[in-house]
Amino acid sequence: MATHNVLIQRKVAAKNIDSFNRSAVHATEAFDNGNLVSLSGISSTTGEGEVFSAAVPATATLGAMWMVYTPEVVLTVNGTKKFKGINVDPQDFEVPALSVMDVFKPQIGDIITMTADGIATGSGVGAAYAIVTDGSKTLTWAAAAISGLSFKYLGLDYISLGSGAINTQRVTAYKFECVAVA
Repeated sequence: MATHNVLIQRKVAAKNIDSFNRSAVHATEAFDNGNLVSLSGISSTTGEGEVFSAAVPATATLGAMWMVYTPEVVLTVNGTKKFKGINVDPQDFEVPALSVMDVFKPQIGDIITMTADGIATGSGVGAAYAIVTDGSKTLTWAAAAISGLSFKYLGLDYISLGSGAINTQRVTAYKFECVAVA
């Protein structure tokens, strides 16, 4: 099984300001925490009157990004039965297509930590910035910030994930500060 991105909101304005938080849905793709979306208005699906339609970032929307951050309750499927909470590893969590997900709007000064699974290679691991790019739902390593969503690399970090084994239980992660939103 492929591992999925793990995101930790360290210091984020969305924790205290409701208007920076939304519910969204995407019709065809699954999303990890830390993936980027643009919101195109309220969903037209019956019963989703407060859910926004999400899209993968495109050139015209690079300044209006939202980041997926949904509680990591892993869905385990066995035939036609679905179980939640059996697997507690956040690296196994993703939001399936057509499922409602929580998103937040990053603000300048927000500090986040995320694993490498949420960042495309770009100009190389540990470059000075992680930026939004056209057609990609993950951040991409870059040498400089752009006029769209950009995070400055602050340093290497670790996330401890209990595995039940006698080992370090640490996963390499990267700490970022949001320096541009549009």
